[in-house]
Amino acid sequence: MLEKRYLRSIRLLSECMQLFEKLSSKRVRSLGFTESQFDIIATLGNTPGMTCKELGEKTLITKGTLTGVLDRLEAKGLIQRARGDDRRQLFIKLTPEGEAQFASSFPEVVKEGRENFREYQTEDFEALEAQLTKLKTSLSRQLPD
Repeated sequence: MLEKRYLRSIRLLSECMQLFEKLSSKRVRSLGFTESQFDIIATLGNTPGMTCKELGEKTLITKGTLTGVLDRLEAKGLIQRARGDDRRQLFIKLTPEGEAQFASSFPEVVKEGRENFREYQTEDFEALEAQLTKLKTSLSRQLPD
């Protein structure tokens, strides 16, 4: 019985994530971005910028994909790259145009995403967060250092 519950729960979690991503992707694409481009803009927004390594760690973008995404955002004039004091590190930050895009698009995407949870009350969020945190902790313990 526990095996069926496990499989059902994993399937529901996966289906919810896929549906949420489809809805979010639709909105992000309507703003002229790919999901990866928007992830970079959202991560860099309200920051002074960060190294490529930090950006890779904070986004869901693989290292191999990150360079191409950064190239396209730079071509759009939304980010700039600069070498830091340590010449081996590449520092990425939003340009003024990138900051303006973040300021206008991020609140829209968050607002639309929040609509998916309009029926949730405080206790619903608390229960969801507690269970997801428990799962994340369990999964994280299994990763090698």
